Amino acid sequence: MDIGALLLEAASLMLTGMVGVFAFLSILIFAVSKLSLVAGGDEPTKPQRQPAKRPVSNGVPNAHIAAISAAVAQYRTK
Repeated sequence: MDIGALLLEAASLMLTGMVGVFAFLSILIFAVSKLSLVAGGDEPTKPQRQPAKRPVSNGVPNAHIAAISAAVAQYRTK
């Protein structure tokens, strides 16, 4: 056999396999979708999401601002 005949046979086998897999998966998807309609069709209830409680932020305390200001003033005078 020459290389051309081997490549042609390989392409033919590949195409046959791909068509077979595509047909099988198409039938499987169709069957599962129809069975899901027959089996009840109850949609699962989603759990209620609780809003995340965030800590209340009142900003930077005045004592911290005073300490930072004093440190900056002391640094600048050096």
